[in-house]
Amino acid sequence: MHLTRASPGSVRRSARLHLHGTGLADDETELLAGCHATTVARTVVDIARTEPFEQAVAVADAALRAGLVAPASLAHARRRARHRCGATAAGRVVEFADGRAESVGESRSRVALRRHGLPRPELQWEVRGGGRLIGRVDFGWPARRVVGEFDGRVKYTRGSRDDAAAVVWVEKRREDALRAVGLRVVRWTWADLADFDAVAARLRAALGIS
Repeated sequence: MHLTRASPGSVRRSARLHLHGTGLADDETELLAGCHATTVARTVVDIARTEPFEQAVAVADAALRAGLVAPASLAHARRRARHRCGATAAGRVVEFADGRAESVGESRSRVALRRHGLPRPELQWEVRGGGRLIGRVDFGWPARRVVGEFDGRVKYTRGSRDDAAAVVWVEKRREDALRAVGLRVVRWTWADLADFDAVAARLRAALGIS
């Protein structure tokens, strides 16, 4: 558990408790269920200062996606933290965060794409053809006619086996439609996020870059 004490001081750690001592302005806290807590913006920036980039991006994306914080509030919280340890790291997270990432898997995918030096994609790209919407894809490189899709298991494991089979069929039809308008589709899963090299190679080939 991480707690913040509203006064500067040394960090205290135990097996179950990590106590941070720091100054807190009145507008950096709020009352939740009778307990004082740091605001979402302050919390996200504190996490971004102290946790690895991938985890911090997933938290920031989720907060933005849920409408719990606005980009401007995150940027303001980051500026207020500019003299604290980890402020540079927090700045990288805040600049990269994007509420259009719809899951932790998509957030981790974005970090993997960045880590491998791939071009920054358009998130939730709406692909249209023949005057109709063909589908909304996780990652798109419109100019290069390439689509990237993260496949989590949730949509395939909800409901019965028949439901899962129906989802697979719909996904197949959707991918066929994307390919029919000249798009190259590259898919990956949770397991691929642990070692993204093979996916990155497939994306480079599809994008026509070395």
